[in-house]
Amino acid sequence: MNTFLQGKPRGFIESALALLLLLILLFDLYTVLSVFFGVFTYAIIFSVSFAKVFERLVSLLKNSRKLAAFIYALLMTALIALPFIYIISALSDYAAEAQQWISDAKTNGVPALPEWVSGLPYLGKKITDFWQKLQNDPATTISSYEPQIKSTLQRLISGGAGIVGAALEFVVGIIVSAILLSSGKKVLQPVYAIMENIVGSNDGPALIDASGRAVKGVAVGVMGTAFIAALFAWIGFAIAGISFAVGLAALTFFLVVIQVGPLFIWLPVAIWLGTHGETGWAIFIAIYGLVVLMGIDNILKPILIARSGKLPVLVLFLGVIGGMVTWGFTGMFKGAIIMGVFYTILQSWLGQRKNGVTAAG
Repeated sequence: MNTFLQGKPRGFIESALALLLLLILLFDLYTVLSVFFGVFTYAIIFSVSFAKVFERLVSLLKNSRKLAAFIYALLMTALIALPFIYIISALSDYAAEAQQWISDAKTNGVPALPEWVSGLPYLGKKITDFWQKLQNDPATTISSYEPQIKSTLQRLISGGAGIVGAALEFVVGIIVSAILLSSGKKVLQPVYAIMENIVGSNDGPALIDASGRAVKGVAVGVMGTAFIAALFAWIGFAIAGISFAVGLAALTFFLVVIQVGPLFIWLPVAIWLGTHGETGWAIFIAIYGLVVLMGIDNILKPILIARSGKLPVLVLFLGVIGGMVTWGFTGMFKGAIIMGVFYTILQSWLGQRKNGVTAAG
């Protein structure tokens, strides 16, 4: 009796200590690997998105996977990483200039709006009323929004890993994705084995495949649309002769990623051109923004998402905003992927449950 009573507490204490040590180990593991979460995020995005293209390149090179990985890394760095670094560095510069513009507007006020702005459908009256309020009392009007604007700009510049850190993570992510792709399906074998042990041999591979579709949906639907919108924004602003077209393209990229859209870029630009006497170019930017940029955001993005991951815009919006608030710039991508993967897994699980209930009935 005494032996039993003494042995039971010892077993409980040993189990509790083992669990505590395991939790400490997992926490330390998380702390060590959290530095690389941004890199892993980009690596997973590129690996999933360009897997088919990489395999075609391997076939062309007679199954030389290492050579294909080297060529892939060079091309990705030249075509995606360098423009991305240029865009986000310009975004950082113009974010600082935006803070200076806010200070100048509070002191010197803002010019009058051109008359055609008030005739814009839906937005014309609201813009005119706000601008009138801004002209009458610029200091008070701007001060009411200044904390939110500065907080957003500051978080964009220094939040999480920051702009420079995001650029570095982007390049390293490409290199890691090349290593993963060169390994082929071998790199996924441990993941499949773990998921099979956790949820079963039938559900495990299905959930991994569903997660892959979610990652591709975020990569193609969100990042792809943002890059295309930024490219066309730069083209339109450059045609109009705007000297800071690159910065505006960077802001377009940012707003499209966070699911706000390019409206808050091209409309102020059109207004700015109108207030400086460039009526023709103002009309051009208004038409270009409404037809081309809004078309990319409202038509192309749903098509890309539907073809890849079938993710609702609300899921992406919550992911990018929550991720940005939590982790800064790189969090936009991490948050969107986390939400996308969770939504896809949930839909897959609900579908399996529904099929199981139907079969039982």
